[in-house]
Amino acid sequence: MKKRTGKILALLLSLTMVAGAMAGCGSEKADSTSGTQTEATTSADTAGKKTFVFGDTTFNAENEESNIDPHSAYCGWACIRYGVGETLMKINDSMQLEPWIAEGYELVDDLTWKITLKDGVCFSNGKSCDAEAVKKCLEDLVAVHERAAGDLKIDSMEADGLVLTIHTTEACPSLMNYLSEPYGCIIDMDEGVTEDGIVVGTGPFVATELVTDDHLNLVKNENYWDGNVNVDEITVRTISDGDTLALALQSGEINAAYGMAYASYPVFENDNYQFTSVQTSRSFYVQMNYASPVVADDAVREAIAMGIDKESFVNVLLNGYGYVATGAFPDTVDFGGSALHAKTYDPEGAKEVLEAAGWKDSDGDGIREKDGQKLTIKWLTYPSRQELPLLAEAAQSTLKEIGMDVQINATADHNSIWKDTSAWDVYVGANVNCGLGDPTNFFSTHCLDASTKNRGQYHSDKLEELAVQLNSTFDTTERNQIAIEMQQQLLDDNAFVFCSFLKMSMISQANVTGLTAHACDYYELTADLDIN
Repeated sequence: MKKRTGKILALLLSLTMVAGAMAGCGSEKADSTSGTQTEATTSADTAGKKTFVFGDTTFNAENEESNIDPHSAYCGWACIRYGVGETLMKINDSMQLEPWIAEGYELVDDLTWKITLKDGVCFSNGKSCDAEAVKKCLEDLVAVHERAAGDLKIDSMEADGLVLTIHTTEACPSLMNYLSEPYGCIIDMDEGVTEDGIVVGTGPFVATELVTDDHLNLVKNENYWDGNVNVDEITVRTISDGDTLALALQSGEINAAYGMAYASYPVFENDNYQFTSVQTSRSFYVQMNYASPVVADDAVREAIAMGIDKESFVNVLLNGYGYVATGAFPDTVDFGGSALHAKTYDPEGAKEVLEAAGWKDSDGDGIREKDGQKLTIKWLTYPSRQELPLLAEAAQSTLKEIGMDVQINATADHNSIWKDTSAWDVYVGANVNCGLGDPTNFFSTHCLDASTKNRGQYHSDKLEELAVQLNSTFDTTERNQIAIEMQQQLLDDNAFVFCSFLKMSMISQANVTGLTAHACDYYELTADLDIN
């Protein structure tokens, strides 16, 4: 396999890796011919090997996860979730930052960070993961990944053994948090990336075959630096339809599932299955399109915010597997929503706001109009998150009560459609808003002039000023307060409506152990995974 700038060759690793191969760096393996797993099996012991099949609704091109190359779009999520890649830092169960591949770090001055790597960490091919390897990885990342380049603000780096020194172009208080982001998975750039998007990482599993929107095959990393890996072979199957996913788990085609529709949960509430659940910061949110003549009207945005019944969405449609949101972040973090004020469900108040702004139902058809224009809201969302179509249908009903005609477009093509600002009025999605244990990432990605996901072209002078303060402040207490002010600005402008946060669950057969839901939603298949 050559570097991404050269002609890429496929990485082929054997599915029958030698169990007695020496673990640890320095025991580099030669490439061998790969077998192809064409049928998934959930047998815990096939030909003396433990195998595991995982069904996931979200591993697909629709979610910008067409492969496991962390330097491409949001593919780092698949890389880290499925145990191929690991990051320098990680977020623990308390949503606090801690070293992972790194041993520790030091802020030398406002523009200089010194990171010391753990001794003995190696890639799955046996090569040492030293500072030079990390430097090559981060250099490629910021060269090809626009969002990462903007987040990390790397000016230059020096590698000396296990010590990596990073110089930033400006103060970057969140740098260590950003290095726990899935795009920060450390991969071996000497091996590069195959044509189908397979990379070599330091995690407990090695990818052998990948077919976008279908499956990913993994084998045990015999060189894993951090202990024994229990499962020999894994197949991750993309099953985007929730009903199909439920049937696959019921029939035994898969051992565990991520993204199950809540309506299917009662089927698995028995001794044959188990749930692992945790509250997360994955928010279901409405993003307003300021390029839309309708939504640019302050009264329309305010009425939408008052016309969505968050409580019913959580309690009825999500069956309680979530909690109502106020701001961008949950109350479980110090910069969360407890100090914020957001619009609450008030259909009568929403009607009054629209009436005062000149939106009236003059022809008696139940839909308001103004200056000859119907109050039609084009609602863009996507189906791979089972909850989003439910939210769309609920909002369509409650907003109709106040005189809005909501036209839903739930499509896998949402990432191309939102780029045409004439094609939608509100974009409704799901995002982990503080998976890094820090508030910066949400604002820098979604809300600012330079944000790659500021789909609705929202602008606020005050928010831009606060962002400058946030990005130059190292004191945690001050940062938390700035983040609260920034959220309140979003709420005052009705630029976003934060509907709920997800209580994320994975469902598995009762004999599965070591599969644990995590609050940041990054870590899924680990060395602890086992099936008995």
